[in-house]
Amino acid sequence: MTDPRCPPGFLVSAPASGTGKTTVMLGLLRALSEDGLSVQPFKSGPDYIDPAFHRAATGRASFNLDTWAMGADLFAAIAGEAEGADICVAEGSMGLYDGVATRGRSGFGSSAETAKVMGWPVVLVLDVGGQAQSAAATALGFARYDADLPFAGVILNRVASPRHERLTRLGMERAGLPVLGALPRRGDLTLPERHLGLVQAVEHPDLETAIAGYAAFLREHVDLSAIRTAALGRRPGPAGTLPTPPAQRIALAQDAAFSFTYPHLLEGWRRAGAEILPFSPLADEPPDPSADLVWLPGGYPELHAGKLAAASRFLAALRSHAETKPVHGECGGYMALGRALIDKDGLRHEMAGLLGLVTSYEKRKFHLGYRRAVLREAMPGHPAGAALRGHEFHYSTILDEPDAPLADVMDADGNPVHETGSRRGNVTGTFFHLIAGETG
Repeated sequence: MTDPRCPPGFLVSAPASGTGKTTVMLGLLRALSEDGLSVQPFKSGPDYIDPAFHRAATGRASFNLDTWAMGADLFAAIAGEAEGADICVAEGSMGLYDGVATRGRSGFGSSAETAKVMGWPVVLVLDVGGQAQSAAATALGFARYDADLPFAGVILNRVASPRHERLTRLGMERAGLPVLGALPRRGDLTLPERHLGLVQAVEHPDLETAIAGYAAFLREHVDLSAIRTAALGRRPGPAGTLPTPPAQRIALAQDAAFSFTYPHLLEGWRRAGAEILPFSPLADEPPDPSADLVWLPGGYPELHAGKLAAASRFLAALRSHAETKPVHGECGGYMALGRALIDKDGLRHEMAGLLGLVTSYEKRKFHLGYRRAVLREAMPGHPAGAALRGHEFHYSTILDEPDAPLADVMDADGNPVHETGSRRGNVTGTFFHLIAGETG
């Protein structure tokens, strides 16, 4: 008997980032939706941006699945969001087998692990530019690297000519690998990017037209029927529950400066009965005065620092709230709670001043990776001593962080991380984006 919580699916991955995987993913999501299927999108790994693009392509909320940061019960609970869908389509992160060196809650965090847990065959998007038959050696290595990983086939991307396609297909045929599609090289089929990757879905100048174009292109050059036939899936195990809310009424900053919150967190908060009260700091909107908690997610405050510094109604209401009730910020939200933010041109912008943090983008420094934090101080939803799992991704440099450290923070291998977060009174902040608390 088929488990309605586990429709068949597949995972779209690649040997590396920058191969055209996301545009292929969006085209497949929309094309399958146009064929009348209810498509449940997922993102493997800690990505803040892609799920919003997935939702735009399908009309269904997309959720992250993460074998390093999530326990098996939470992983299964999120997988259960596919209930009622006809097919699941997941997008991998980085290269198919890329993860960390130290096992986390369930694994090392690779897209291959996600596919194995869910029983999803892999559709490998392969950039064949500058090679022909040799591309088959790369694909064959990915197909055989893990004998337990189901492999659906390859989509050849950036094919230069009919001759190039024919030669590349010959190599795949010799290797015994199904070719599910061949996409001619087109320079216009890219999504705009900036320093943290893709622009946000809400900022794309014409996202609907772009996604419709990807779908038409994929429909012309990919065997959708073969991909649907290859889809498989299984229930990953007994499901737990989604995360519980840190407060009953949560004022949540939501605009182009603050948008990076994991969908499974918000869904868990809502299902537990919490009220989410969105507001826009960029529009100088104050948080709802009846809120029990103000939450500032990550995003791109560095691109809007001048406007945030001038948002007097927002800043006054935030300071007033913090006198008696909690405020929490993640990454960009943490920076906005600090004393000042220095932009890439060296201009200093005064922020809320609820924490002493001063950050700078003038000299960029890359911070990337999973984080495990053991709280020294309580933060909304978690007591002192709790262990949390999250992910950090930013380019800012700390110039001053004078407040009490919020947590002892480590990377995936247990090495100490300098960015400990801060607490002052009712205000807390972290550079990592929370994914899950540890249980059991």
